[in-house]
Amino acid sequence: MAAIMLQGTGSDVGKSVLVAGLCRLLSDRGLRVRPFKPQNMSNNAAVTADGGEIGRAQALQAIAARVAASVDMNPVLLKPQSDRTAQLVVGGKARGTMGAGDYWRRKPMLLPDVLAAYHRLRAEADIVVVEGAGSPAEINLRASDIANMGFARAAGVPVVLVGDIDRGGVIAALVGTQAVIDPQDAAMIRGFLINKFRGDEALFGDGLAAITTRTGWRSIGVVPWLADAARLPAEDAVALGRDPGDGDGPLIAVPMLSRIANFDDFDALAHEPGVRLQLVPPGQPLPGDAALVILPGTKATIADLAFLRAQGWDGDLAAHVRRGGRVLGICGGYQMLGRTIADPDGIEGPAGAVEGLGMLPVTTVIRGDKSTRPIAGRFLAGDVPFAGYEIHVGVTTIDPGAPAMLRFGDGTHDGATARDGQIAGCYVHGLFDRADARAHLIASLGATSDGLDRREAIDTALDAIAATLERVLDVDALLAIAKEAE
Repeated sequence: MAAIMLQGTGSDVGKSVLVAGLCRLLSDRGLRVRPFKPQNMSNNAAVTADGGEIGRAQALQAIAARVAASVDMNPVLLKPQSDRTAQLVVGGKARGTMGAGDYWRRKPMLLPDVLAAYHRLRAEADIVVVEGAGSPAEINLRASDIANMGFARAAGVPVVLVGDIDRGGVIAALVGTQAVIDPQDAAMIRGFLINKFRGDEALFGDGLAAITTRTGWRSIGVVPWLADAARLPAEDAVALGRDPGDGDGPLIAVPMLSRIANFDDFDALAHEPGVRLQLVPPGQPLPGDAALVILPGTKATIADLAFLRAQGWDGDLAAHVRRGGRVLGICGGYQMLGRTIADPDGIEGPAGAVEGLGMLPVTTVIRGDKSTRPIAGRFLAGDVPFAGYEIHVGVTTIDPGAPAMLRFGDGTHDGATARDGQIAGCYVHGLFDRADARAHLIASLGATSDGLDRREAIDTALDAIAATLERVLDVDALLAIAKEAE
């Protein structure tokens, strides 16, 4: 079967979106397509149907390919917990936390897991579209690489190199990549494409010619700035930072914790015309006119609770509640709203216990296996259906007799509420992707939802991106390159 790998001249050049667009484009052409990323680093994760954990970008790419997400699509996932440590997830399951140096030494031992996952996908597909990580020009990391040329050469997958013209210096980035990488690595690159182009493409004709002359690579095309990409879930926290806009709807504020995780929970709210969403960066107070403050998930609850307090957000939150404002905690944010959080085994950081914000009648102990599963049920208030997923460590215990927030399909309950529903929290991510669940929240703030399911909006955006790529790329040349992997 065929395979093609998109690598980039750097991080955030748009590889994830391009792979998603190609998956939809090739699926539209009637091919069985599978996305694949050997190694990902992100705290934005998704849960597969069998309870495995993969990067959010690969789950999006599976949607684009019109197939169910599987753990084979992202066999190695790193979830940063601090500047020097990350949780390692292999084959969808957590394998502990390690430092950067330890992982660098261990990486080559993970290549068999990566190749096995790739070959399983390849056996069920007409074409596999592979996404690299970072850049092959990071030659200081080449010896242990499993994400770029280390994988491409081991699997025999030809590469197309992506350059981001919007950041400037794209000619130097492409030509310079060839200049610094090993000649055998450079030989894996069969072509290049330019991404995020704005303006008149005719003015870049000499630039394309210069790149081709200096590298010997063929141009696969020039991709314009894809405005529809803003409607897709973002993979990295670098994409955060959102102006609440000039509307007059209720304001929803989300503090940007240092290890914020699964922040795509808020994408559906960001696109709602009836409300304004503001992601509040460190150093700024929570807005006093917010109708709702949502405490998001985090990869390190106790550390980020200390971070929240260091910003003064605990005081802002208390004042918000006194004014009658509402508070919702999701996953780690739910844990923070309780009375205490204990991590006796040091799973997310140094072992210890701290006082929570004391706004919900719950206590949390971070211990035991990670819970990763799709979940569905109903809000207890309003009996409205929801669907989402859990991805957390820790057990949260609610006081006897205290009201829960959600009822799962199996009859069990999750979350807690206080002050007649003014404060609430639960473990479920993706809580507002369904139109009826989001409308329930927005109606409680005195506004009206647009009534659109998040999945419908994502599919519409993917269709638009695929149509653009079909128009601007030499897809036949891309497929010819991909067949070299057969």
